[in-house]
Amino acid sequence: MLRDKTVAFLGAGSMAESMISGIVQVGSIPAERIYVTNRSNQLRLEEMNHVYGVHAVHQDALPYEKVDFFILAMKPQGAADALDALKDKIRVDQVVISVLAGISTEFMENHLQLGQQVVRLMPNTSSMIRESATALCPGRHTAMDNVIAVKELLGCMGKVFLIEEEQMDIFTGIAGSGPAYFYYLMEHMEHAGVEKGMDEVMVREIVAQTILGAAKMIMVNDEAPASLREKVTSPNGTTASGLDALRKNNGGRAISQAIHHAAKRSKELNEEMAVALVTS
Repeated sequence: MLRDKTVAFLGAGSMAESMISGIVQVGSIPAERIYVTNRSNQLRLEEMNHVYGVHAVHQDALPYEKVDFFILAMKPQGAADALDALKDKIRVDQVVISVLAGISTEFMENHLQLGQQVVRLMPNTSSMIRESATALCPGRHTAMDNVIAVKELLGCMGKVFLIEEEQMDIFTGIAGSGPAYFYYLMEHMEHAGVEKGMDEVMVREIVAQTILGAAKMIMVNDEAPASLREKVTSPNGTTASGLDALRKNNGGRAISQAIHHAAKRSKELNEEMAVALVTS
């Protein structure tokens, strides 16, 4: 049962806080079974203890033997040292989870005991409001019951998707960078309304509600986006005219290119991070 599990966050930054806040509010794990630690910022630890009621402790005081899930939430540059420090303190049945960009399951396994269970996660920025699309990639030795438990644990952040690790770059292009694409679209929809005299605050709410409604239609209907688009597009109507303008300006290709360029950059950054970690 998830409520009986114990979690330790190694790092107390914004991602750790977002996850702790969600876990505590949802109640999936009680605050008294959550530990958070970092290298030096004692004031930050005291703040986490005060706000969320979790155990904020120095690394040396962490009850390693009691922890089920260790979550790496420091800067990626500190991952190797953190993993090396964990190696001789934990058992292979305990799970090491990374939310760090560029840290592969292979990298984690290479710094831990043979057979260590590891999981790689990729949340997006909507985790701050518990609406993240989060990718989950288990390592070679991770038991399925632990994969299920981690997926349940992260339900407090939004929806969790189990993917192959080689799909992580394209996932980043779609979901990691995706919120920015929608903000860009909303920015231009808002600008079009303001140009025609609409109140900026009101048109922003109209645009947000329109996108929210369209997203919910996809979520509740077992239909492809293309099918829903066709249903709301009357021949020679306003929507058809707007879509025609998008096609003439290569709107669809621009979206596809944005995703593929972001995925390519994700791959480059991961490779750069791997080199930096090896040479550091």
